[in-house]
Amino acid sequence: MGLRDALRKKDAIEHDQGPDITFVRSDTVSQQVIMASDEGGHNNDGLLSPTSTSGEHRKSRRSFDFFHSDQSRSASASSSASNKKESAARRLSHRLHLSRPPETSDHVPQNLPEIVVPAADVQDKDAAELQWEKRATMLAGQNDLARSRPSSRDASDGMAQMSLDASASRSRSPSANSGPVSSKEIDADIQEAIRLHEEGNYAEATKMFGRLADESGANNPLSQVLYGLALRHGWGCTPDTARAVHYLTAAASNAASVEQLAIQAGLKKGGAAKGELVLAIFELANCFRHGWGIDKDPVAAKQYYETAANLGDTDAMNEVAWCYLEGYGCKKDKFAAAQYYRRAEKGGNKTLGNTWIWKEKYNPENRKKK
Repeated sequence: MGLRDALRKKDAIEHDQGPDITFVRSDTVSQQVIMASDEGGHNNDGLLSPTSTSGEHRKSRRSFDFFHSDQSRSASASSSASNKKESAARRLSHRLHLSRPPETSDHVPQNLPEIVVPAADVQDKDAAELQWEKRATMLAGQNDLARSRPSSRDASDGMAQMSLDASASRSRSPSANSGPVSSKEIDADIQEAIRLHEEGNYAEATKMFGRLADESGANNPLSQVLYGLALRHGWGCTPDTARAVHYLTAAASNAASVEQLAIQAGLKKGGAAKGELVLAIFELANCFRHGWGIDKDPVAAKQYYETAANLGDTDAMNEVAWCYLEGYGCKKDKFAAAQYYRRAEKGGNKTLGNTWIWKEKYNPENRKKK
């Protein structure tokens, strides 16, 4: 569908400024960040010398010790012993990785199952795809649950979110959710809205998408995705990224409910809303990655990208490959990155400058066993 590319690739990401240079003194127990003096003089003696004993030099340098208290550098023997005990405890916590924040997300279920395909069933792509589709429905359900919780970003955003979620819960009554996913009339209206958009009549197109996305009306998942994108990027309307996430979440939830019925019925290829589910999952991943209407969430972004990628979205293949390459929301894994880049290229979505992915060492049979 050509409309998604036109909508998704408009916004550019601002690049961070160049890196600052930081001087660090460290040993096996502690480390100090050595800062330049804020005083206007040019006497730099001792600023970069951690062994200097000059009192003036010590006063002219600001340092931060991440492991010890900086209350007194001339502490007594008792305070020194206390610092050693604290250092030992800190070392233990670091060795056990207790100080590292867990790679979890409110938008990703804690019990998300691993995708397992029997070795003898490698050629059966349907088995793996069915597992990925189940994962997509779980992600959609978890995201819907997370969005229903009060937001803690700030008071105004919190009240707005509570109001938004309250209206969503009211509209998601059994009668509303039992509405048709699609019909000839709805499909015709969607095509007309797409035509208006492509002709540049964004305002009228967005109005039509909004009417079809109404959860108390047509409640159409595809229209909810397209209306969410229009709200996110401000085509024919005032940009509203929070509402955009709301409609993308509604699209994922509605499509997931249809797909769950298809899975329960034993349909290996998925149901009528599989395309909408994949599209909504991919666009939510973009929101998590860039912070569009929601806090940035690397873990959720990577999980959502990977799920959409394994359901055939070549854009998502490139994005999850980047996540593995850079360690965004996961451990760095250049081999996994190469596999997804290869799949995207085979699917017609080539990234220039990625000739390294075809090196022999990245062939599947050369994967080192963990």
